[in-house]
Amino acid sequence: MVHFIEDPQGYAERLYFDLSRGDDPLSWDPLYGGRPLLTSHLGTTGLRDPYMVRDPRNGRVYVMATDLRVFGGDQSQGSGWEHWSHHGSTKLMIWFTDDLIHWSGPRPLDVSLQQDGSRVQLGMAWAPECLWVPDYEGPEQGAFVLYWSSKLFDQDDPDHADPSVYDRVLWGSTTDFTQEHFRYGGVLIDTGRNAIDTTMVQRPLPGGGLRTYRATKDNGFGRGIWLDSTDDPRWWLPQARWTTIQERIGAAWCADGNPSGVEGPALYADHARNRWYLLVDVIPSVGYRPMVSDDPDAGFDYAREQDFHLRPHTKHGGVLSLTRQEYERLRPLTQQN
Repeated sequence: MVHFIEDPQGYAERLYFDLSRGDDPLSWDPLYGGRPLLTSHLGTTGLRDPYMVRDPRNGRVYVMATDLRVFGGDQSQGSGWEHWSHHGSTKLMIWFTDDLIHWSGPRPLDVSLQQDGSRVQLGMAWAPECLWVPDYEGPEQGAFVLYWSSKLFDQDDPDHADPSVYDRVLWGSTTDFTQEHFRYGGVLIDTGRNAIDTTMVQRPLPGGGLRTYRATKDNGFGRGIWLDSTDDPRWWLPQARWTTIQERIGAAWCADGNPSGVEGPALYADHARNRWYLLVDVIPSVGYRPMVSDDPDAGFDYAREQDFHLRPHTKHGGVLSLTRQEYERLRPLTQQN
């Protein structure tokens, strides 16, 4: 698992890694003595909302993160969510590794920059994730479909002054997370009000193909985190039809039962047991709490808190499945002080 930590009194907006205790998807031990592994000297110097994905062509693992520092950063150009969401960084920070031990330095990927040098008028880009599509360009011509949250302004509004603009989930494509091979796509989710923090997972169908599930935070209609699904192989395009499965997911983890009190969902699967997990981030600083399902078509229920072991204030990240060799390589790093 890759994640960040909420720490208003310190500089915790860096990237931390935890490893599961064996095959237990609800029990996690910090790597590297609980210290952050990946940091950034670029952009805002803050990192939030990381996600981790493997390239099936060569095994390379990429990490991507939001370029935002809320606590203690340079706020001379403005601060607060209103400013950041309208004028914040449109660059995602990218790392890669071929062995999960040695990592590249960070490099930016500007999701507003088009191939002709023009820019899509985006507010800040945050909460990136992606899925591999093996036939994106055609047979055996795969690419990652990358999706993230952002405000989308008209091209004739470079000052981002329109007060009616709201948060949407956008998408683009890339083969290697470089600027050269990134293409902006368009809108993935537009509810007419603020929708953010989409996470996805896919499940093979008995007759072939995949069912894509996504959990998204609604900040406009009071639904909280909702779950929907589609069987459309081109799930990122407008013609895909999504069916709502569940709303107000994780609301009971909040003291007042308010569904707006959870965000930053993370979906992942335990394929050996055919079980599915959804972590929800209880804000402002409680961190992740677990949901579980034996069938995501029936929605998610609350996992027992006593079965969940994760360091406090762990927030908004992603989970990557490992090979046995990779796991054994990393396990000794949980013993570091």
